[in-house]
Amino acid sequence: MNDLGFFTYLEDEPQIQYLNDSLYEEFQVEVAIKREDQIDTYVSGNKFRKLKYNVLEAAKQQHDTLLTFGGAYSNHIAAVAKAGSRSGFKTIGVIRGEELAQNFRETLQHNPTLRFAKDCGMQFKFVSREAYREKLQPKFLQQLKDEFGTLYLIPEGGTNTLAVQGCTEILSEATQDFDYIACPVGTGGTIAGIIEGSFPHQKILGFPALKGDFLNAEIKKYTDKTNWELVNAYHFGGYAKVNQDLVTFINDFKKKHDILLDPVYTGKMMFGLRDLIRNEFFSKNTRILAVHTGGLQGIAGMNKKLLKKGFPLIRM
Repeated sequence: MNDLGFFTYLEDEPQIQYLNDSLYEEFQVEVAIKREDQIDTYVSGNKFRKLKYNVLEAAKQQHDTLLTFGGAYSNHIAAVAKAGSRSGFKTIGVIRGEELAQNFRETLQHNPTLRFAKDCGMQFKFVSREAYREKLQPKFLQQLKDEFGTLYLIPEGGTNTLAVQGCTEILSEATQDFDYIACPVGTGGTIAGIIEGSFPHQKILGFPALKGDFLNAEIKKYTDKTNWELVNAYHFGGYAKVNQDLVTFINDFKKKHDILLDPVYTGKMMFGLRDLIRNEFFSKNTRILAVHTGGLQGIAGMNKKLLKKGFPLIRM
């Protein structure tokens, strides 16, 4: 039996936390963060928003299994696993990298994301990178249905029309006084929802975690509004790539504001936002709201990579 209470009633609306910073004072701008990360430890931020209406639709269609796709350290995989265990669904994760299955016990020992997902009851199907690129092709999807039976499919990263609908709810009457809304961008669903939920006077700034110009087309699939732009200068080389400057910034931000940022999305956004302020991108008296989209579960896996490189670790 499905228990959908977690998705049908959000007990507390995430708080808006204002930041005290001498740089912001110098350039006379106001910066706040909407703490979507506080919704939940694992189904947090935009993952909660994206999954909300998908989980409710899966229940409406009387499915008992959720299937989705992701990499070995995917926040989305962890979120779907936890959402399924909370709501009474079986979950299947199609994971990129067939070599991870060769010594599965060792994989779980070194991968906190997959270990957590397994503890939530998720079943894995590991596929080659070549096969993973074909994941949306009808032949591959039919093979999954033949293997696992009837299932509710959630795309990689969670972006679809229902996910965008959920992300419109990030903004509300409480956020209407802000001039700019800043958010990280992965697959484009979160920013599309924020654009749709924005007020006419607001400008939406997206900070992509990936290189490339494909995101513009993806976002335009879900919104006709034009009050947005992508700032592509702060991806640090691409998805899940970081350097010591970013790690230092995240640690300093945590020390100064008592807010932990993740290195893939929110850390890059706040780094970029600070740099834009320093370079006078915003006029005086501008009010900026940054959306903390969660993703903190991925820090443990990132720290393993940082340790191998001899970089400083992200302090949690």
